[in-house]
Amino acid sequence: MNQDFYWVNPPQHWHREGDALLVTTDEKTDFWNDTWYGFKRFSGHFFGADVSGDFTFQVKVKAAFSALYDQAGIMLLADQDHWLKAGVELNDGAPAIGSVLTLGQSDWAPGIFPASADQFWMRLTRKGDGLRLQYSVDGKTWPLLRLAYFPADKQCAVGVMCCTPERGGLAVRFEDFLLVPALDKDLHDLT
Repeated sequence: MNQDFYWVNPPQHWHREGDALLVTTDEKTDFWNDTWYGFKRFSGHFFGADVSGDFTFQVKVKAAFSALYDQAGIMLLADQDHWLKAGVELNDGAPAIGSVLTLGQSDWAPGIFPASADQFWMRLTRKGDGLRLQYSVDGKTWPLLRLAYFPADKQCAVGVMCCTPERGGLAVRFEDFLLVPALDKDLHDLT
């Protein structure tokens, strides 16, 4: 793991185990801006590194989701009003794979997660002003989760995030961090 990673809203309990990062979420943490709920939250845990230009970031996530809105995955962060978070989130008693893109206001795009959510992979590729977001249940096949616009002029950090808006205590293990030049694959190449 790159030593240039740093915390935004560090949790009370975290440690490194080799190249893995182990986190236990604090109580009532989240990232959200206004839409539907009418509140802003910027209390979630983010561990990232500054990036510029085009890149691909990938990570393996392990967690035991058990309460509404428990979530863990990846995040691209420019500032409190410009960010993307994506991963698994417990929603209506079942794990959902989804993303929240915030360009001033947040949106939420959840979908049914097609496997056990105790282990999964996330991948984000930034190419100019485009974001290609993928996930994997086996680390081999990478379906497209989202293709989105994100301002190319925004300086950003990329890394991992976890939140528990309804509680505290979600234990998350992030491993196999990979930050490399952008994988320039065809949009329908799922490798």
